[in-house]
Amino acid sequence: MMIIYSLDLIGTVAFAISGALSAADKKFDWFGATFAAFVTAVGGGSVRDIFIGNVPVSWLGDMNYLIAILIGVLITLLFKPIVMKWKKTLFLFDTIGIGVFTIIGLQKALSFGIHPAMAAIMGMFSAVLGGIIRDTLCNDIPLIFKKEIYAIACLIGAGFYLILNYWLVSDAITIPVSMLMIILIRLTSVNFNLSLPRL
Repeated sequence: MMIIYSLDLIGTVAFAISGALSAADKKFDWFGATFAAFVTAVGGGSVRDIFIGNVPVSWLGDMNYLIAILIGVLITLLFKPIVMKWKKTLFLFDTIGIGVFTIIGLQKALSFGIHPAMAAIMGMFSAVLGGIIRDTLCNDIPLIFKKEIYAIACLIGAGFYLILNYWLVSDAITIPVSMLMIILIRLTSVNFNLSLPRL
């Protein structure tokens, strides 16, 4: 359980950095960047918790999430001149974030007795909704609406987790492997310009 909690905080920091970097790219002030980091980090998980009836939402009862967000913002502020030079920095932290939050969101939904198929969707929501809010606030088209493989990677990773879980594979293997699968699918799809067909 401690491993899952630690990964949740790591994902929170990663998404906070993602939100703060996106805000910095749009020339937000420090408060705007902090707000963008906040909604990016907890937006998806909050919606998931409301959907499955876990209220008040998880982060309201744990100050460590707020601390994790502030750490992400601080990292961005202190090292902005360096990280803003790396065009793929935002992409990297966003990718790590969706990998972590998909599986954590899936597990949370399963713990509330949600059907595995719906739990996988809740995992995807946990991963992508924060980014949708971030992109909307920054006046960008959310990645989920572009041709890039994004939410699909989350669903594939969630499905893989459910398969391993069905075969009673240890969480010590299932969790990191499923997260890594999401990250690798996302990285591979961007590196080789893979996408779903346009409507």
